[in-house]
Amino acid sequence: MLTQTSLNRILYGSRGFRIRVPISSCTLAAGAGEVYRKVIKVVEEHGVDAEVYRVGCTGLCFMDPWIELAREGLPPAIYGNVKTEQIEHIIKNYSEGDLSEATAVRFKTGSGGPPALEEVDFWRYQVRYVSRNCGLVDPESIYDYIETGGYLGLKKALYMKQEEVIEVIKTSGLRGRGGAGFPTWLKWKIAYEQKNDVKYVICNGDEGDPGAFMNRLLAESDPHRVLEGLIIAGYAVGATRGIIFVRAEKPLMADRLEKAVEDARKLGFLGKNILSSNFNFDVEVYRSAGAFVCGEETALIAAIEGRSRPRQRPPYPATHGLWGRPTVINNVETLAHVATIFQTGVEEFVKHGTEKSRGTKMFCVTGAVKRTGVYEVPIGTKIKTLVFDLAGGSIEGRKVKAVQIGGPSGGCIPAELMDLEMDYESLQSYGAIMGSGGLVVIDDSNCMVDVAKFFTSFTLAESCGKCLPCRVGMRHLSDLLERLTSGEASLEDIEVAQELGESIARSSLCALGGTAPNPILSTLRYFKDEYVEHVVNRRCPAKVCAKLVKYSVDPALCRGCTQCARVCQVGAISGSPGEVHRINYDICIKCGQCLIACPFGAIKKV
Repeated sequence: MLTQTSLNRILYGSRGFRIRVPISSCTLAAGAGEVYRKVIKVVEEHGVDAEVYRVGCTGLCFMDPWIELAREGLPPAIYGNVKTEQIEHIIKNYSEGDLSEATAVRFKTGSGGPPALEEVDFWRYQVRYVSRNCGLVDPESIYDYIETGGYLGLKKALYMKQEEVIEVIKTSGLRGRGGAGFPTWLKWKIAYEQKNDVKYVICNGDEGDPGAFMNRLLAESDPHRVLEGLIIAGYAVGATRGIIFVRAEKPLMADRLEKAVEDARKLGFLGKNILSSNFNFDVEVYRSAGAFVCGEETALIAAIEGRSRPRQRPPYPATHGLWGRPTVINNVETLAHVATIFQTGVEEFVKHGTEKSRGTKMFCVTGAVKRTGVYEVPIGTKIKTLVFDLAGGSIEGRKVKAVQIGGPSGGCIPAELMDLEMDYESLQSYGAIMGSGGLVVIDDSNCMVDVAKFFTSFTLAESCGKCLPCRVGMRHLSDLLERLTSGEASLEDIEVAQELGESIARSSLCALGGTAPNPILSTLRYFKDEYVEHVVNRRCPAKVCAKLVKYSVDPALCRGCTQCARVCQVGAISGSPGEVHRINYDICIKCGQCLIACPFGAIKKV
């Protein structure tokens, strides 16, 4: 457990003044590398007696890049959306006790000034359970992790019998955080009961869903928590080897996990006779070329073995997995929960969640919201809490139309159902899935038929092609959606899409094929009127589907600047400088470049 003394050491360091800069894939993309180097330069040039400290990310993507200054005698202050030219000013003002420009302070001060984290919406609705260290500790320091109670869970587990470890997870009610919520303890128990000298445990860090990056963030920001959970899982089932499966396109995640493995091995948390026990266990990080289908267990195993496709189940991996041996596969967040449960106790875990789904879940909220990011909340939290209270709702001038939940093969939930609680059973009953926890917010500028077409094209491209329902069925669905968005479909095509989607869901080989029709089935369920509009009136209400809209020039706004004519690739726009321009619809290819180029808003979609 993190004591106040330990917290102070982590916050202020040995010098009594630390400047935290989050370095992760997402913050680096926002410019954190430049900020980090600038902070070091300012500290050196001005002789500031402060330690510039690398940490992971808190998940507050809308604030990237950010820094946190913590000096003894002052409340730790967080500054969001920092630019390099502001850094000298920020450090100077904070050192003089002026916190007025801070986004928030870590602890409530009881006086005026910036709000405390516990007071701002994007923090106070969260329960930071597995993400507690994210943005606080150096992810590449095993000593920081130990300072916060790291590996205490492993020590506790090794004093227990394997059956007792499994019973703890059963009592907790922990369900897998990467799919349909299969009970973690049951998977472990089945593998434990197999009479086999060689068993494996695998951490699935593939995370191929667009708009989902909570596993990457967690593994980059607190890799030892994931590793500790994997070691406990290995002990529970009797495995001697663990594998962390990571996409090669996530190099920082793989690098930090590899360093965590190396450091844990040096301190005796991996290898032979771990912590003076009889347990021998080691881990390797496997960098995969990656494919969306690798999120499915048998496909992931096939990738490690050098093959490429999922197989029929049963037999399940827990009895017949990697190289034909019993294998347990859990995702990053599930294993982080395992470590935290053993560190803090089951009682702390079960305080949150629902009767059927205990604990918390990390959700990525992206799309048409003001505050994109990763938020950890109790399972059972309402969709509207995540979308409006935490993520700030839709951008100005727009309304939330739907939320696509569960990745590309999830379902679209309409705005009228925002009171729906996010747990496994509730989401499935309304045509969506929890999946890894990605939420893409869709506003009223989007066409739901086009949304279904986009996600269907993604799952079609990612299909391994092994089974006919997915390989051929998804191609037909994609072609149907193309005709619908082109105004070339009939009402009968809508019924065919419904029947075909249901058939694919029932008969596909693996979970990817079984859930691939969800986008079209859920949009047909809640937005069928838009499909009918595309067919009957050959009209896209959202003015998105290119073949169902045309572009016109508003004479009252056109200044004759010729910008539209210059970008038109086919010469469909004519008019002299200073005169109102015209569009020749017989030539226009509806590319929309004129709409983008016009500086006066004179080009309209009709």
